[in-house]
Amino acid sequence: MDDVEKAILISFDESGAIDSELKLQAVNFCQKIKETPSICSLCIEKLCFCKLVQVQFWCLQALQEVIRVKYGSMSLEEKNFIRKSIFSMACLEGINDKMCVVLDSPAFIKNKLSQVLVTLIYFEYPLIWSSVFVDFLPHLSKGAVVIDMFSRLLNALDDELVSMDYPRTAEEVAVAGRVKDAMRKQCVPQIVRAWYDIVSMYKNTDPETCVTVLDCMRRYVSWIDIGLIVNDAFIPLLFELILVDGLSEQLRAAAAGCVLAVVSKRMDAHSKLSLLKSLQISRVFGLVSDDNDSDLVSAIAALITGYAVEVLECSKRVNTEDAKVISMELLDEVLPTVFYVMQNCEMDAAFSIVQFLSGYVATMKTHSSLQENQMLHISQILEVIRTQIRYDPMYRNNLDMVDMIGVEEESRMLEFRKDLFVLLRNVGRVAPEVTRIFIRNSLASAISSSSDKNAEEVEAALSLLYALGETMSDEAMRVGNGLLSELVTNLLSTRFPCHSNRLVALVYLETIARYMKFIQENVQYIPLVLAAFLDERGIHHPNIYVSRRASYLFMRIVKLLKSKLVPFIETILQSLQDVVARFTSMNLASREPAGSEDGAYVFEAIGLLIGMEDVSLEKQSDYLSSLLTPLCQQVEVTLMNAKALNPDESSLQIANIQQIIVAINALSKGFSERLVTSSRPAIGHMFKQTLDVLLQILVVFPKVEPLRTKVLSFIHRMVDTLGASVFPYLPKALEQLLAESEPKEMVGFLLLLNQLICKFSTLVRDILEEVFPTIAGRVFSAIQRVVDSSVTETNTEEIRELQELQKTLYTFLHVIATHDLSSVFLSPRSRDYLTSIMQLLLHTSCHHKDIVTRKACVQIFIKLIKDWCAKSSGEEKVPGFKSFIIETFATNCCLYSVLDKSFEFGDANTLVLFGEIVLAQKVMYEKFGDDFLVHFVSKGFPSPQNLAEQYCQKLKVSLCKYQMCSVACFHGQRGIF
Repeated sequence: MDDVEKAILISFDESGAIDSELKLQAVNFCQKIKETPSICSLCIEKLCFCKLVQVQFWCLQALQEVIRVKYGSMSLEEKNFIRKSIFSMACLEGINDKMCVVLDSPAFIKNKLSQVLVTLIYFEYPLIWSSVFVDFLPHLSKGAVVIDMFSRLLNALDDELVSMDYPRTAEEVAVAGRVKDAMRKQCVPQIVRAWYDIVSMYKNTDPETCVTVLDCMRRYVSWIDIGLIVNDAFIPLLFELILVDGLSEQLRAAAAGCVLAVVSKRMDAHSKLSLLKSLQISRVFGLVSDDNDSDLVSAIAALITGYAVEVLECSKRVNTEDAKVISMELLDEVLPTVFYVMQNCEMDAAFSIVQFLSGYVATMKTHSSLQENQMLHISQILEVIRTQIRYDPMYRNNLDMVDMIGVEEESRMLEFRKDLFVLLRNVGRVAPEVTRIFIRNSLASAISSSSDKNAEEVEAALSLLYALGETMSDEAMRVGNGLLSELVTNLLSTRFPCHSNRLVALVYLETIARYMKFIQENVQYIPLVLAAFLDERGIHHPNIYVSRRASYLFMRIVKLLKSKLVPFIETILQSLQDVVARFTSMNLASREPAGSEDGAYVFEAIGLLIGMEDVSLEKQSDYLSSLLTPLCQQVEVTLMNAKALNPDESSLQIANIQQIIVAINALSKGFSERLVTSSRPAIGHMFKQTLDVLLQILVVFPKVEPLRTKVLSFIHRMVDTLGASVFPYLPKALEQLLAESEPKEMVGFLLLLNQLICKFSTLVRDILEEVFPTIAGRVFSAIQRVVDSSVTETNTEEIRELQELQKTLYTFLHVIATHDLSSVFLSPRSRDYLTSIMQLLLHTSCHHKDIVTRKACVQIFIKLIKDWCAKSSGEEKVPGFKSFIIETFATNCCLYSVLDKSFEFGDANTLVLFGEIVLAQKVMYEKFGDDFLVHFVSKGFPSPQNLAEQYCQKLKVSLCKYQMCSVACFHGQRGIF
């Protein structure tokens, strides 16, 4: 072994036993050898004598690189030497009277040799080396080794150059066209003849060689003359290979692949139809079986489905009546087998079931009425859909436990089903009655099965029924067109043996919810609906995922049915007694360690039921009291004993209280403000008492953020429910909430104040004046890091919280200004922050990256100008504000920020902002007159003076027109600036 071979072996070593420094030296040594003038001779010599595959691969790789990079600079002698040597290796000929050992090497070496040959063909065929393929053919008589090498050469040519399945450069496309044209003229007929002879000769003695040849031939059918294959010699041979039992499955499958390539060849529709008819494809139908693992069955399935796709495509493209009839006959012949294949065989990933079936269904839309065989095909399509949407039983436990495998499978099926349900809707439009009957029969079949092992069948049948509901209009569902009444009755009255299965239970409940429009019009089914949701099929289902979803769907159903459920309130409450009891016991959290809030939907549903005025005041009070009293008592007991609790107990009780607040909050959603304040104030009193109790939580647990958040949410709810009668509770609540607020909590606090202002406007002036100074001090201190442009940390959680607080602050200030509460900024305790507020609003209106936020700040200034500035030259309401607006706001925001290159007039939001800026100038002109204009023009514009005077006159005209079209005028002036 010489140094070159040693270096190659070291460079290829992946065992880790070689020192990294030594390996690097070996790699560099090999690279230097590639750059030597004698590299080609060295590589060919090594290929003749060395049997080390690493050396062989390196030499072939080096030859390929040299040819690619240096072919243009090679001498004619060197090119001839490389060409002759490589060709001799491939044809099992000696080089300088010595036999090359490459064809005895592993497959990857022979593949690499074929790639080197293709690289030569790229540069030399047909102008220089025109006889490469013709010269190769006589050597095929040497047997399987050379036949295999020839097939590898053709395969490599397809992979590296000809096939358009890979991205190609314009040069490669041109070379590929040149090579194919030359091959068609010169050697393709001889190659095809060689394929035929080899397969005929070796079919019984060397099927592996035949498979190699047929797989190679399959690649070339798409671009060679189809007459070379479709003739009285080759087609009978291919079908003989497919149909003879004694041959190997791989050989039969390879022959089927070639026929599929023939079927798929692009050509004129009428010619294609004639070809398809001549194949008599029905001969292979009997080869399809349930043996999905068989190579032959997979290949036959692909052939049959590919044939069907091509027939369907022809039916769309042919334009004569006779051709259309023929295409329909061929489709009718093949479709039953296609349907069988779709339901029983593994499908090739490239074949789209939905695409094919959708195309076939589309052809039926052109018929005024469907024939009997088409009706049969529709039924078979529906059966295919049902089969395809069915889950594999092997995943049953994974799906029930919702482990990682189950989650992945459910996600995959949800995505896969989308197109199938679209297909179902299309079938339903073409044959609505057939579709409904099929779904009815599917449901009946699932119902009649007494086994709990048919969960997948039941789930599929219910999913079809659910999908049917998506296709129906509200009117059709209310009326109960067709078989709907029967379907819903069967659905509601059935208890499936497999109802414990999560997927079955979920789709069962979803399907009932889908048909609630029908239930609304047919109230006799309400008891059945309630039973389904309230027993072990729904809220009491043993699977937590099902009971959670059932709670939510039940709440939606209650919203929909409302007063129709009044006669059933007692029954419903009794059925939910255990669920409610979980919230009125002291050990809730111990049984619900995850802190689930699913009970919120149950309480919301109860609130919707008992909150209706159809319920008498006496019963309403009793119902509400039976719910609120134990919940409040539990909170009160916990608060009384809070100091005596150890950390573990405290954590448990805090979790209890959280869920109780959630439950009460949800319960209150069913009660309107009018009912609790006007028609039935006694009910309002009960909620006030509850609010009183829950506000104590802020006192006892002042620093427990989750509790503070839940109480804040409840106050939001009580503002909507109790209206102005909530006012007496607000000072205490706001004081406690404000006492320990972190930036994150302050956002929620400001949102509550926004709600109060929007609902009560100036009625909250006193409350706002009381809390605003504290808010301003706290918020301005917190957001200083965001305002400071030197801060570069923008991705930490703290910074994101502060940015959210700042954004909420702008909304808060905007709400104050636009609800006639700007006097709050001027209260004695708030005046200290006025300068900070003005500077923040000014900076934001000029520079903030969010255009909507800038617009809000400009709107605030407009409102403040209107509120604080009089037209007369009397005493200023806010000393210094007028000069600040004229000297600072006008020039910085209304001029310089607009002239900045970042002000994009092509953006719709920016145009809206510009409209507000123009409106601000209009308001300033109305309030300040020439004082504004003179300062704005003289200070804002550079010389020459006549430019400023022109702008002044134009702005006066535009502002006096009172039209927002002044935006366009100002836009035109921008170019002059």
